[in-house]
Amino acid sequence: MEFQLYRRKNLLFTIVLLVFACIFYSCKTTKPSLYFEDITRDTTIAGISKIISDPVIVPGDNLGISINSLSIEENERFNSTIVSAGVSGASVPSYLVSETGTIKVHRLGEFKAAGFTRKQLAMRLQDSLKPYLKEPLVIVSFLNHKVTVMGAVSKPGVVDMKEGSLTILEALALSGDIIKEAKKDNVLVIRDNGSERQIKKINLENTSVFSSSWYYLQPNDIVYVTPDYSRLTLEDQRRNRQTTISLLVSAVSIVVLILSRVIK
Repeated sequence: MEFQLYRRKNLLFTIVLLVFACIFYSCKTTKPSLYFEDITRDTTIAGISKIISDPVIVPGDNLGISINSLSIEENERFNSTIVSAGVSGASVPSYLVSETGTIKVHRLGEFKAAGFTRKQLAMRLQDSLKPYLKEPLVIVSFLNHKVTVMGAVSKPGVVDMKEGSLTILEALALSGDIIKEAKKDNVLVIRDNGSERQIKKINLENTSVFSSSWYYLQPNDIVYVTPDYSRLTLEDQRRNRQTTISLLVSAVSIVVLILSRVIK
């Protein structure tokens, strides 16, 4: 009788030990991929990429132009053009630049826009509107300038470039950031350059990205974050193990409960 009791206790102990071993194994994780792993202490990075100048307006651009002044009634006439939500969802009067490089503006008629930056066009409009408006204020933005972020990010999609400049880090942040099952050292930027398509590999684990001429994105760039398929496989295996362990723990709990009553 004592020998049987000893065997039951030993079996109970063995089962509990196996359960803890399985749980420990299932909790093992792979080393995460980090941004700027080469930074080991406070540092200053020299030779960083300069911000790209405000792009020049070209035919086919869709401009958001907001015209306001102290002349309230006139403001409504100037801002009564077709409203476009744009990529960001912000409602703003929309002006399409024609093939001849002009836009149609209330009071001014055909107005030259191509060849100027947003700020230059805003200043020209403000000066031209002074005979009609009291202290006019003009804000110009791009409605069709965008980049596309794809691959291993939380929210793949289109990112608006209303202000004309956007860094690769800002684009990724607006896309919910890179997921953990991704290769931060293999981020591709795809760019159309006339008759050719350029592809640049960016390593976000290294601070060299700040000095890259590709740090600032250009309109219609595509950012592709390469998934780490080995991590995806390991993650699937880990989830499957956790499911198996959960079922095993439930089954063992029942067995332990039965054995505990028998031993008593």
